[in-house]
Amino acid sequence: MRVIVADDAVLLREGLVRLLTESGHEVVAAVGDGDALVEAVVTHRPDVSVVDVRMPPSHTDEGLRAAVEARRRVPRTPVLVLSQYVEVSYADDLLATTGGAGGGIGYLLKDRVAAIDEFLDALNRVATGGTVLDPEVIGQLLVRRRRGDPLAALTPREREVLALMAEGRSNTAIARNLVVSDGAVEKHVRNIFTKLNLPQDATTHHRRVLAVLTHLRA
Repeated sequence: MRVIVADDAVLLREGLVRLLTESGHEVVAAVGDGDALVEAVVTHRPDVSVVDVRMPPSHTDEGLRAAVEARRRVPRTPVLVLSQYVEVSYADDLLATTGGAGGGIGYLLKDRVAAIDEFLDALNRVATGGTVLDPEVIGQLLVRRRRGDPLAALTPREREVLALMAEGRSNTAIARNLVVSDGAVEKHVRNIFTKLNLPQDATTHHRRVLAVLTHLRA
């Protein structure tokens, strides 16, 4: 397979490159930030990309966002995301990119890489269009659903938008803060209203206020 590796930790990145090469795969690019990942995917159209969730500059979810952007730019491009910890909202956000377009998706804890056969099997399944979730991620998803978290269905970006709404910011102000278009914010807001099952009767209910109240009570 033709593989892209994206991880800002040089030792892990080079270790993955060596593992994949010795296993008979071709590493067409090894990068250390999200922008380089998107560019590499567009350029090389790999069979699968292995991506760390946390990359520069903030080391929060840049890798995940880059993976989502790469799948937007190259639909159905398979991505296997690696994370140091279980971050359920990131798994949700990644799974949301599948939509009806298909394309392999995987979310594994980095510890799984040490189990080489298991890791390579997961990589192959993702490359062939499958979905692979770490058992611990599945467990956390189930726990969250059982707890009835009202915000469980929101992606990390939708949570950001909702938090800024709670600060009283307009859609235009939110767009400036997140460096996205007004239209993108409007779409996120509509998704938030839908996912929180807020009433559509604007004459009786102010959905923006109800959404903020849900955020504050969560």
